[in-house]
Amino acid sequence: MNRLFRPKDSVNQKFKFFPDVEIEVDIKREDLLHQQVSGNKLRKLKYNLLEVQKQGEQPILTFGGAFSNHIAATAAAGQLLGLPTIGVIRGEELGEDLNKTFAHNSTLKNAHKNGMQLHFVSREAYRKKDTKAFQLQMEAIFGSYYYIPEGGTNSLAVKGTEEILTEQDKTYYHIICVAAGTGGTAAGIINSATADQKIIVFSALKGAFMKKEIEKYTLRRDFQVVNEMTFGGYAKSDDGLIDYMNTRFRESVTKENPRGIPLEPIYTAKMMYGIEQMVESGVIKGKTRILAVHTGGLQSIAGYNKMLEKKRRLKLSYENQF
Repeated sequence: MNRLFRPKDSVNQKFKFFPDVEIEVDIKREDLLHQQVSGNKLRKLKYNLLEVQKQGEQPILTFGGAFSNHIAATAAAGQLLGLPTIGVIRGEELGEDLNKTFAHNSTLKNAHKNGMQLHFVSREAYRKKDTKAFQLQMEAIFGSYYYIPEGGTNSLAVKGTEEILTEQDKTYYHIICVAAGTGGTAAGIINSATADQKIIVFSALKGAFMKKEIEKYTLRRDFQVVNEMTFGGYAKSDDGLIDYMNTRFRESVTKENPRGIPLEPIYTAKMMYGIEQMVESGVIKGKTRILAVHTGGLQSIAGYNKMLEKKRRLKLSYENQF
């Protein structure tokens, strides 16, 4: 069986300790599972890829934005397994001059390099991507394909994310925290956690819809969703968040861990910031052991820094660390 389908258990590292209230925060480094197909994307793709191979290795068609971790991971996995991949990308203007796009976007450049066929559509068309009419249109262009939704969340993806927590995680930690975009990783963790563990989900998107999205894949209802840590919306940030990320990275570089703990600005950094705010405000009480899941996404740092530079904003200082 390909190593991609047998990911090792990820390492838990110390992130922060609050001595006054005896709260320890560890981080589960799912981002270190695989160099190209890391974090929750490897977990979510695992059983989908096995199903593709079972069905006869038809092309995989999936969706994402310009800096999509899911697009990057699907392309890399397809290249490693010899499976053709098609990425439907939001923003038809990105397809007008591919050389220019690739010069400013390492995510799409690497996806293309890994053999993914990129198909750019308008934002209006992209909003209809889940309709039967759109899917028939894609079939007319590309022929039959194996469909994986944006972000990778489906029942097979949840089956994969149920494998994130180890037995030790389930017995040692009181609270499990995870960030969410489509809810598949959160659902898997909720399903596999013990009944007495509290699960806090940090939504990367505005609005109160995330709980219902997660509930599509789990029978548990006793989890908390935090949607106040979006910093203005999906993929948005301010200099305060960037400074927080740089500071925590510097603090995490030690003799034992010379590469430190790099966070990414869309999911994990907002979650870690939110956890600290909940501790400092007393929402999370003392003598508590917290495990936060690092879901990967570091491939987007280079592109995110280019965006910050274009806006003349503070940049992340650890782009060249990985």
